[in-house]
Amino acid sequence: MILQKSSSSTSLVFKVRRNPAELVAPADPTPHELKLLSDIDDQQSLRIYYSSVQLFPYSPSMAGKDPVHVIREALSKAFVLYYPLAGRLREGPSGKLMVDCTGEGVLFIEADADVT
Repeated sequence: MILQKSSSSTSLVFKVRRNPAELVAPADPTPHELKLLSDIDDQQSLRIYYSSVQLFPYSPSMAGKDPVHVIREALSKAFVLYYPLAGRLREGPSGKLMVDCTGEGVLFIEADADVT
């Protein structure tokens, strides 16, 4: 994949290597239950899908550590305590949203760019 950022005076072209998507699940077993969203969280106007791209610059404190491994492991550990985040939204009776705490995890995609 080649991404290009253009403006009137400069152009930046770089290559991005994208690995296959994977699921990051909780590190330990979590409860399997249904949790109803509150009426505040279940508003129609909030039913929007958000995706996120996070960029992490090099840090000398991370020398010798694989940042992807660190992030993946931290997410996995966090999902043990915050297990509903590793579940799935479901629509119940009368359109009420709930979280099905399945422990499936979240989609995680590693990518590297040849740009400084």
